[in-house]
Amino acid sequence: MNLYELQNKTILLFGKSRAFSADEFNAQLKYHKINITKEYNDDVVLVVDGKMMTPYEQNDSDKLYEEKIDATFVDIDVLEKELAKYIDADTLMMSLKLSHDKDRLKDFLTNSMINDDLYLRLLKMYKWGGDNFFDNDDNRDISAALIVRFYQNIERNHNVQYAALGIMHLSTQSDNEKVLEAIAYLEPIQQTMLQDTNIANNKIISAIATNYATPKNILNMLIKNANSYIKTLIAMREDCDEEMQLKLVESEEDDVLKALSYNPNLSKSIVKKLLFNNPLAKNMAKNLRLNNELFEIFFKNHPNEVAKNEFISVEMQKKLVANSTQEVMMSLATNENIDKKVVVDLLGEDYAELNLALYENNATPQESLVEAYNSVLNHFSLANNENTPKHILELLAESEDAKVLKSLAKNPSTPIETLYQLQLDSRFERIVKENPNFGKHIMSENIGWEV
Repeated sequence: MNLYELQNKTILLFGKSRAFSADEFNAQLKYHKINITKEYNDDVVLVVDGKMMTPYEQNDSDKLYEEKIDATFVDIDVLEKELAKYIDADTLMMSLKLSHDKDRLKDFLTNSMINDDLYLRLLKMYKWGGDNFFDNDDNRDISAALIVRFYQNIERNHNVQYAALGIMHLSTQSDNEKVLEAIAYLEPIQQTMLQDTNIANNKIISAIATNYATPKNILNMLIKNANSYIKTLIAMREDCDEEMQLKLVESEEDDVLKALSYNPNLSKSIVKKLLFNNPLAKNMAKNLRLNNELFEIFFKNHPNEVAKNEFISVEMQKKLVANSTQEVMMSLATNENIDKKVVVDLLGEDYAELNLALYENNATPQESLVEAYNSVLNHFSLANNENTPKHILELLAESEDAKVLKSLAKNPSTPIETLYQLQLDSRFERIVKENPNFGKHIMSENIGWEV
């Protein structure tokens, strides 16, 4: 369909317009110089089936179709979609600004035919009147339209459009920067940041703060205007860059600084600013992506925390083994990113408590775990280890130690047959049912139980 081909011609509309209000529909047709009639005549080139057609109108439409008149038949959605394509966005925006016609603005914001870019521009113009998203009928309609337009798989969860929870979920799932920016600047959200009283809106702000599609300008706005909790969420984002880190440090809020110390990607300048705070320095030693320079700094003062760092290289691990105390080696033994060769080196220390920690570590080579089975003292650690070979876990099920059996019941790697046997023991029945691997098996076999 081409609107230009309809200029100075007549269309027959049965029923009513759907996406456009009656006045706006007529105004759009008038703008495009298209005549409209309610009764058929020889000038009609297009017959449109609208919404809410009466039985008489339906019969008339069917009769005209059967008579094969010289006209095209379309549904109202086809015509309205075409009309929406040709809306002059700048002219419309100026008209709405000058007229302050809230009803007309609302009609457009609830019109599913207009494109997303125009919709988001119009959404910025809407005045919420100091009320929240669902506090009055107009705001409720606008909020529902926002959710329906952008919510993924809305057809599976259509009731979500009627609650602020829907905007929170939308803010979580959306990967559209423009949508997230529009939500962040909505009046109810901005009011919440000023007053910090609305729990539901704070959840929306939290969702925006943790969404990795949220643009940097919005994150900076939240750093400037949001409460400490929101700042801590941004502080722990791995894409929180040096500029944002500096603004967060300048807030001088203890919770925010603590959150920053957990960020693995702090810039060197920020690390140096936080280094003189001992608790923050320990956190950084444990969480930073350490290069050689930072390793040397933290190894000197906080080797125990460095040993727990998942990013330390093999060379760093070896240096810790060669120069550290048993306490540091114990921390290294619990690090699941420990190198297998380093595991072997630590086992050579012949330190019982250290060995138990290693046998519980998923990074320990299976051959070492098989060898460890020979000592009953190691059985509890082996039962906790998801990397323990299947045949060893089956052997451990013959244990009379309740602690060992309980650990097997929890272990996702325990063979299904063994879990079935453990389930027969009332002490472990509930634990087996909570085992994620057993749950997946039950679901795949379409078997259920009462919990």
